[in-house]
Amino acid sequence: MTGTARSPRARYREQTRAEIKEIALRQLAEGGTAAVALTRIAKEVGLSGPALYRYFDSRDALLTDLIRDAYADLAAAVGRAADALVPDTGPRARLQALAAAVRAWAVAEPHRYLLIQGTPVPGYTAPPDTLDSARGVLGPFLPAFADGRPSAAVRPVAAQMTGWAERDAAVAEWVRRHVPAGAEGAALAGAVLAWSHLHGAIGLEVSGQFEGMGHEGATLLAAQIDSLADTFGLA
Repeated sequence: MTGTARSPRARYREQTRAEIKEIALRQLAEGGTAAVALTRIAKEVGLSGPALYRYFDSRDALLTDLIRDAYADLAAAVGRAADALVPDTGPRARLQALAAAVRAWAVAEPHRYLLIQGTPVPGYTAPPDTLDSARGVLGPFLPAFADGRPSAAVRPVAAQMTGWAERDAAVAEWVRRHVPAGAEGAALAGAVLAWSHLHGAIGLEVSGQFEGMGHEGATLLAAQIDSLADTFGLA
């Protein structure tokens, strides 16, 4: 046998957890993290308050699961965009394609995007493993900058990123899964700057800050990413 069949109890538990998360996502879409209420979820699922805690022992535990799921889905969307690129795709085109994939996911899932990239939830601290999830989203961006030539304006960032990789073995290992040794500084600087461009433009768009303005979010983001590519001399 290649696996062990789950018991009816395990299947029921999995289904109930999925239902709880589905309701929490709906609450999140309706009113942000402040609207996620375990008591309301318990009532809708048909559980008592204490019974609900057998599935998620706190609101933070539920939010953590939602955050992990969101990062996994976003990383999958970025991964699909990377896999769809033909082998000779240039770094500028790669960067644009990946940025567009992040934006497309965020526009389709604004409440989930704001959960992971919006205003931090007061009193909530994400567990360390969510950092790995975030790196899963950013990793495909690293190869776009591997052969980049940082301009004078961003060389201080590249120098700091080189130092970061030298000090932190986990960071160095992550980067070297995507780029050759010696390219860590430029790749990290580019990816971090791409992240700041992405989440500045996308965060403003999905939170409604562009309403009434005369541009489209996709156009603005493409212009910012193109400018970043110029900064690194990407073809």
